[in-house]
Amino acid sequence: MTPTAHSGDDYPHTIGLSFEYDDERRARLVGDAVAVEVGQIDDDRSTARVNRDGETLRVDVFAHDLVALRAGVNTWVRLVETAEDVCELAG
Repeated sequence: MTPTAHSGDDYPHTIGLSFEYDDERRARLVGDAVAVEVGQIDDDRSTARVNRDGETLRVDVFAHDLVALRAGVNTWVRLVETAEDVCELAG
């Protein structure tokens, strides 16, 4: 996962989502699964960054407006939940 720098001037609305896992392996698996979407689902109104530190996965969503921020949060939460479900099924 490669962090991308975003300026607050470019995206005035920002939110950080943190997801805690029981172990680093699960955080890595979920993080790797969703990180491939960075840059793929961005649009001209929002973007995101995915980072992991140990057992914590962090998704930062950056947006030009609050509607785009809400949509971005919903999208990324669903992506993380889906990756968690797949990891759970895979064991």
